[in-house]
Amino acid sequence: MEKHRADARRRPRVGWFLAAAGALAAVVWADLYLALIASPPEENMGDLVRIMYFHVPCAWVALFAFFVSFIAAGMYLWRRNTGWDSLAVSSAEIGLCFTTLALITGALWARPVWGAWWTWDPRLTTTLILWFLYAGYFLLRGSLDGRERRARVSAVYGVIAFLDVPVVHMSVTWWRSIHPAVVSSQGIHMPPGMADALWMGLCTWMAVYALLLTVRYRMERQRERVERLVARVRAQTS
Repeated sequence: MEKHRADARRRPRVGWFLAAAGALAAVVWADLYLALIASPPEENMGDLVRIMYFHVPCAWVALFAFFVSFIAAGMYLWRRNTGWDSLAVSSAEIGLCFTTLALITGALWARPVWGAWWTWDPRLTTTLILWFLYAGYFLLRGSLDGRERRARVSAVYGVIAFLDVPVVHMSVTWWRSIHPAVVSSQGIHMPPGMADALWMGLCTWMAVYALLLTVRYRMERQRERVERLVARVRAQTS
């Protein structure tokens, strides 16, 4: 009976996930069409500009993911609710993945345009520092024992690591940089056809982030439940 009830509770969740994944797949295909086919080539770069429709959204989603992790870390330090720690680590993990994609696509774009895979440009350098900061975040979490201690120390580190995010965002303004400021407070500086493809990419990858965060957060909560059960069994048998 209990198993039947549990299965009945799972069915709506599975149905919701499949519907969301299907809708997102359709949006991704629409984004790929705009980015790779419908949008016009750039006057100087030609079709190389199409890398931008993936590079820029990856970078923006990464920064947004770290912002969510920063808010969640602060809320954990305030409320001491483990749900906030789960949200912080889930969003930080996705942010690190998108930062990796942003660095890779940026290098692929830089090689034919700048003539080098990598330059120590302020935007690139601060982004690489950001990657190392959040890679260190996960190394730190893995080295700490005790759920509460791990969550507390990780939250403090996550708040400090986030300080590099506004530096990354403002790097092209604060220092001399060859990195183009594609998106600013005044909007997107490009022809309408290209701007539409870029906005579509931003919305699409934000939706991908939302779905990944939902799945990753549920996994983290389940992992915590397993840890609590294991600790309870060990306490009873000792």
